[in-house]
Formats: sequence, C-alpha cells, structure tokens
Amino acid sequence: MEQEERKMKPHQEEIEVVNLGIGGEKKKVKIGTCVSANIRDELVALLQDYQDIFAWSYQDMPGLSSKIVQHKLPLNPECSSVKQKLRRMKPKMSIKEEVKKQFDTGFLAVAWYLEWVANIVSILKKDWKVRMCMAYRDLNRASPKDNFPLLHIDALVDNTINFSLFSFMDGFSVYNQIKLA
Repeated sequence: MEQEERKMKPHQEEIEVVNLGIGGEKKKVKIGTCVSANIRDELVALLQDYQDIFAWSYQDMPGLSSKIVQHKLPLNPECSSVKQKLRRMKPKMSIKEEVKKQFDTGFLAVAWYLEWVANIVSILKKDWKVRMCMAYRDLNRASPKDNFPLLHIDALVDNTINFSLFSFMDGFSVYNQIKLA
C-alpha cells in the first residue's frame, strides 16, 4: 500500500553540453553526468569519430527520393476530406523564418488543390523561439487505428535494465543501448 501511495517523480539527471565542433563550429550534444569519466571520454571520442552521420542543420538532411520510399496514409473510405478554416496567429508568433529555412532546404514545397488542409499552429519553446506544428485532428479522425501501437515509455525504460547507457536520438524513437561489461 505504501508503494502505491508513493508518487513517481521523473528522473532528473544533470547533463553537460559538449561541443563536438572544430574551431567556431557548433555541434552540441548533451551527456548525462552520472557516467564515469572513462566512459564519458570514450563516448565523446565515439561521437567525434562519427559526427558526420548526425544532422546538425536542415542542409544536412536531404530529402529521400520517392523512388526509394513513399509513405501513404490509410484513410477510412467513409470519411470525407476536410479543409480547415484559416486560423489567425499572434504577430509575435511569426513562423516566417522557420518556413523560409524549410522551403530553402526542400522540406516544404508549394502544393495546389489539396484534398486535406490543416492549419499551422505556432508553439512558443522554452528558449522563446517559435516551433511550427500542424493541427491534424481531422486527418487523425479519418485514419484507422493501429492494432499494434508503439511501446509505451514505461516499457522502453524497463528494457534498460542491465545496461549502463541508454540514449535517445532527438526527434526519433531510435535508441542505443550499451551492455554492462
């Protein structure tokens, strides 16, 4: 009973920021401070050796050709397409810079006569920059539910038992585990 009454708090590990860049180049990664100095040095050396595989900017992430991979969304046939009405944004929450960066690198392209139109939602981040998100509620309602969803975070954390290091790649559900020696 006592264990059930005890509230679970998120694990707060102190982190240090390490710059892997050479000279004035900024290539920052965050490393937990709970690892030993030896493992920390080995990890930093490993990250420096393989820093060319990480995307440090939009220009480092070229798009995939649709000849290699193409993603299709399954939709319920009885659902009709929805074009959301334009939502006004606060002038302080301007996303012009972000849209320009993504357009210049080829992440965004002009599309005409779309069946589905979703609004852009701007979210203020902790560092006071604006994050650009999409409001896909209507599209989510028209998509059939997955019978085999992704694992919950508690299952992922339970899988870390007997491992000394566990790292998440920013923005992806890919993770690496290093077995205890």
